[in-house]
Amino acid sequence: MQYPLALSFKIAALAPQLFVRDANGQELLYVKQKLLKLKDKINVFADSGQTRQLYEINADRIIDFSPKFTFADTTGRVIGSVKRHGGKSLWKVSYEIFSSDDRSLGTIQEENPWVKVLDALISEVPILNLFTGYFLNPKYLITETQTQRQVLRVTKSKSFLESKFTLDRLESAFDEAAETAVLLSIMVMVLHERRRG
Repeated sequence: MQYPLALSFKIAALAPQLFVRDANGQELLYVKQKLLKLKDKINVFADSGQTRQLYEINADRIIDFSPKFTFADTTGRVIGSVKRHGGKSLWKVSYEIFSSDDRSLGTIQEENPWVKVLDALISEVPILNLFTGYFLNPKYLITETQTQRQVLRVTKSKSFLESKFTLDRLESAFDEAAETAVLLSIMVMVLHERRRG
């Protein structure tokens, strides 16, 4: 993969749709989340034409504060999972990424939780709440478990109506299988945190 990766949402869509493109603008993944499901179910395709499904992401429970999302390929083979830390995420968004054998690969953590506080306060002010996306943009760090090195950073870009994120590599740390689980974990996090900032 050629970093930085760009993650953007389709504006006029009922169901959340996420596009992942590499540094050259080539589409790598297309994500479509199912609407009106008690349990989250997310399909990941090779392109927006939805010609080839690559992965399926399923929540382990119905609407919950800290669900675990499992990633599987089209044969049903588990690739990894991500779990949101419910109580911890009240102040600072926190997810833990796991490999297919349930070994911790890393964590996703919000860099500055004050952005969330300011966003919540300003969102209550009429008209001003429309412009929070220009100046309140959260950042998330991905830390590799074994070495505790910060290896990736997700930054929400300045935008008015559309949510856009950039994924930058700070250091190489993951093999191909782990990198896939990490990327799918970041997509789950972005789908759940996109409305902020």
